[in-house]
Amino acid sequence: MPLSERSNQKFGYKDYATWPDDERWEIIDGVAYDMTPAPNVKHQRIVSKLDRVLGDHAEKKGCMLFVAPTDVVFDEYNVVQPDVFVVCDRTKITAANIQGAPDLIIEILSPSTRLKDMREKRRLYESFAVMEYILIDPVDELAQRFMLKDGVYGAPDVFNWDETVLISALEFELGLWVVFERQKERSSQESGS
Repeated sequence: MPLSERSNQKFGYKDYATWPDDERWEIIDGVAYDMTPAPNVKHQRIVSKLDRVLGDHAEKKGCMLFVAPTDVVFDEYNVVQPDVFVVCDRTKITAANIQGAPDLIIEILSPSTRLKDMREKRRLYESFAVMEYILIDPVDELAQRFMLKDGVYGAPDVFNWDETVLISALEFELGLWVVFERQKERSSQESGS
């Protein structure tokens, strides 16, 4: 069913579950969002790097890392497929999907989803108490990290490609140069000079 036939009503998980498997959709506040076209190669390389780098750390903490397309069902009218996310409460993990808020969500910005990730998803994740939300910008090669404090996200911490970002959920410092596949020059202190 094309987007035009889905956009004039409020949709829920029951509707979503009947849509064709070869289509990717998300529902935010009952509004259906088409997830096509497929992400570009740089986007997918970043997802792959995050999967490899963070996966082992997640397991060491007793958590599980997931990548899209894995459904996160916040409630009947909010179903999303974050690019990368970590769940530490294993009772939220079912055979079909994740029920409730992950501890960490990372979205990689792309032209077709940039505004939704920065606005609608930010509000959604804040309202469902996702403790840590990170946006990765492949064009500007930077990351923005939102941390939930007293039920709200404040201004984001912003990190350049040559900096590390603390992944609080995993107590792990991630070098963004690894994510962006850049070579970081070693300072004279790092090289022992």
